[in-house]
Amino acid sequence: MCKRLRFLTLLAVLVLPTQAMSALASEAQEVIHAVDMPETQAAGTFFTGVVRQQRMFVPTDDAPYSVTLVTFEPGARTLWHTHPAGQRLVVLDGEGRTGTADGRVRVLKKGDVVWCPPRVKHWHGASPTSSMRHLALTGSDNGATVQWLDAVTEQEYAKKPQE
Repeated sequence: MCKRLRFLTLLAVLVLPTQAMSALASEAQEVIHAVDMPETQAAGTFFTGVVRQQRMFVPTDDAPYSVTLVTFEPGARTLWHTHPAGQRLVVLDGEGRTGTADGRVRVLKKGDVVWCPPRVKHWHGASPTSSMRHLALTGSDNGATVQWLDAVTEQEYAKKPQE
């Protein structure tokens, strides 16, 4: 009897929550149409050059991260910044660069994925001769997603990247 009770308890723990979560998830599904996510010119106070953004969604209690599609024209880049909960970049097109406070600059190409750990000072953008488009998945910590810092200098941006 004890084995049977343990089996039924295990079955309830494994199966019932999965079924309940599946039912709840299907009832709460949300669709955001592309027309409701217009591409806009990014604020010049946070970027150098021409940058366009398509904010796909902002952080919520259920999903504590944002996703933004960002297009950088050649030579465009972010200012130095940090993320309290980190950021992951997925390069979709073009060639870009990312730099960190230790002076290291890396090349980014289509298909590359970058993990920017929490509170690590960095920048990212297009190469001098190519545009770059990436998805930015940015974690939220108590509602905060980014802390903007100073501009990336031409000397910092022009530093020879490592492959």
